[in-house]
Amino acid sequence: MSTDPVWPDEMFSDLDRTGPVPLYFQISSRLERAIREGVIPAGARLQNEIAIGERLGLSRPTVRRAIQELVDKGLLVRRRGIGTQVVQARVSRPVELTSLHEDLSRVGHHPSTRVLSLERIPAEEETAQQLRIEPGTEITRIRRLRSADGVPMAVLVNLLPPEFADITVEDLERQGLYEILRGRGITIKIANQTIGARRTHGDEHELLDLPKGSPLLTMDRVAFDHGGRVIEAGHHCYRPDLYSFETTLVAR
Repeated sequence: MSTDPVWPDEMFSDLDRTGPVPLYFQISSRLERAIREGVIPAGARLQNEIAIGERLGLSRPTVRRAIQELVDKGLLVRRRGIGTQVVQARVSRPVELTSLHEDLSRVGHHPSTRVLSLERIPAEEETAQQLRIEPGTEITRIRRLRSADGVPMAVLVNLLPPEFADITVEDLERQGLYEILRGRGITIKIANQTIGARRTHGDEHELLDLPKGSPLLTMDRVAFDHGGRVIEAGHHCYRPDLYSFETTLVAR
């Protein structure tokens, strides 16, 4: 089965074929953005992997992996006799790409930060996978207590790749992390994010002024820049009586 192309030719005109970002990831990221923005509409059928590979000058395994990334996310489906087809995106909670510091400031609260630790550590296997670096690479681990108007609200843990090793405690107490990154010319464009819940562990109940074992909201995020490079991985927990995640869901 072969279909006409369903995306503009210029969508893949500037692929970086020699840089550190894998080609399959560049392809899947651009396809995902085009699907979510409606450039490639629901119901559209993609060309087969061989045709796409020939069109883009890529190997079939590279194209297959890119397509599989979107099948796994529920954006594409493979159907016998039909081929690969765009489906409606899953209902999700696309919380804006802002920091808690920015959220609090925007609604008139006075945010403050206490840096609990800032250390350079070797990346363990799971962290290395998130940051897309080799295990054992030295990374920066930041743990902060964020308060609003003097009331503790969240414990934030951020893991940063090696190029941000010069961030200081003073930087973090003065600005939000995303503000610091923007000041260095870094623009976060997309993130994979999961919102959940669990009970406190370790010293979290003391830091957040809660009874031991209290429930917490959690947010795990891996953020990428416009080129698909991982900028940070965050593992945060929030007091549910003081903070909630708000989203707008639109019928399609």
